[in-house]
Amino acid sequence: MSLGNVAINDDYSWDAGERARLLQSPIVSETRRLPGGTSAIGAVFIVVNAALGAGLLNFPAAFSAAGGVTAGIVLQLVLLLFIISGLVILAHCADACSERTYQEVVRGICGRLTGVLCEILIAVYTFGTCIAFFIIIGDQLDKRESSDALLVSRSSISVLGTCYVTFIVIFRCVLPHEQIPAYIPSRASSWIAVFNAVPTICFGYQCHVSSVPVYGSMQQQDIRRWGIIVTSAMFIALCVYTGTGVCGYLLFGTGVDQDVLLSFPSNDVPVAVARAFIIVCVLTSYPILHYCGRAVLEGLWLRFTAQEAGEEPRRERRRRILQTLAWFVLTLLLALFIPDIGRVISLIGGLAACFIFIFPDSPQYADRDASGGGGWWALITYAVAMVALGTFIFGQTTTKAVFMDLMG
Repeated sequence: MSLGNVAINDDYSWDAGERARLLQSPIVSETRRLPGGTSAIGAVFIVVNAALGAGLLNFPAAFSAAGGVTAGIVLQLVLLLFIISGLVILAHCADACSERTYQEVVRGICGRLTGVLCEILIAVYTFGTCIAFFIIIGDQLDKRESSDALLVSRSSISVLGTCYVTFIVIFRCVLPHEQIPAYIPSRASSWIAVFNAVPTICFGYQCHVSSVPVYGSMQQQDIRRWGIIVTSAMFIALCVYTGTGVCGYLLFGTGVDQDVLLSFPSNDVPVAVARAFIIVCVLTSYPILHYCGRAVLEGLWLRFTAQEAGEEPRRERRRRILQTLAWFVLTLLLALFIPDIGRVISLIGGLAACFIFIFPDSPQYADRDASGGGGWWALITYAVAMVALGTFIFGQTTTKAVFMDLMG
């Protein structure tokens, strides 16, 4: 879910066609080595850290909306195939255009207009995620026993905290308990209902924006090695999300809250510790997300005002302070009026689908002048299918979020 390091883009003189032809170059297949870079194991845990986050709390409700355990698991497995392929394609494109951030890769491969659109969507996505963070903090502090949370600012604590939440939910489900779920349907009411879980899944597994700089920082930049890394990372994320989603849904059924921790009693001490960990997680993630969004906005501002990055320091500092204050105040105010994280996730989950399906699988990456062989046409067909799927998910989830969750 995290976005990682997002740098301010520079203008480029190469057009999309010139960048795309680099994909036919033999240099793409070579293994490049970066002394002192990230190891394979380190890359796995960084990608896992980028994927795991606040969306974890919404997975039991997503399973409920999808119509049960079977529908939720099958949908995850199907989408994971495309999620992993998108991560591999992004690394391939990063090698082709020699860029090391998501938006720069999109800009280099698909052109300036698409790059600007990507930057705007990243800013909107990070803004919405920050709103969800404030909602989560408010939800946990509403439980009085969790108000004295142990707030420490180490990022490793947030990862452990996420795993602890999963452990508590599974532990409470496996042990004998008096909790009687409201209702557990045996199957989805309709095939359309299964798509209700798509925004949460896309929001939960969206680590594509941060995956590009992770790949660029690796000791051995090899596509096959990267494929193994992201597959391992997504398997870990699958275990965490599925464990929380299945056990949380079996505990509370269709009566589960959008934030599963709110379904537990407030006097449950282990759950109170889980709430404290979640607060730590979002407190340490908020500044990173804000920096990512502000960096993109700063890049757009400098580009469209034709200013250079090395401007007068006092003026630049004043502008960044105003940007930070405006961002903080707006996200806080909106969080006060939005009832639960489900409303936010249903809206920005569609944007996550854009980062997963549309931008990485754009057919513009192929050389249009190349002699089309069977493999080339297969890639084009796959790219078109993925863009169509991503467009459908974005349109369906966003329309539902606007007309049913926000306006209804």
